[in-house]
Amino acid sequence: MSFPFGKTVYRLRAKPILDPYSQEQIGEDWSEPDVQPIEGAFVAHTSTSMLGGATRSQALEAKSLYCGPADVRKGDKIRDGEDGAIYTIDGIPPASDTHPFTGWTPEREIPLTRAVG
Repeated sequence: MSFPFGKTVYRLRAKPILDPYSQEQIGEDWSEPDVQPIEGAFVAHTSTSMLGGATRSQALEAKSLYCGPADVRKGDKIRDGEDGAIYTIDGIPPASDTHPFTGWTPEREIPLTRAVG
């Protein structure tokens, strides 16, 4: 499956911050993330919920990214090319399974969220 009117979105990935002694990752640097285009993608709205308290209100928006094989993982961010909104990938993106007889690989649905407020 491909999306004839799909668009390009951008995967943002933080650069790792390494401990100078052990070289183990101790954090992430989002100041200049690694940016990779994902062409022919489709971002679909799934839900919006309002969260609120006595002093604060917040909207939580959930969307899904539909795309073919792409280098994405939990914690990456997706910048929607159309409106520039940035969503976080929640959960583990499903694998790009390939049918053993036909070689067909379906599009993947990857859950995204964004909090506003």
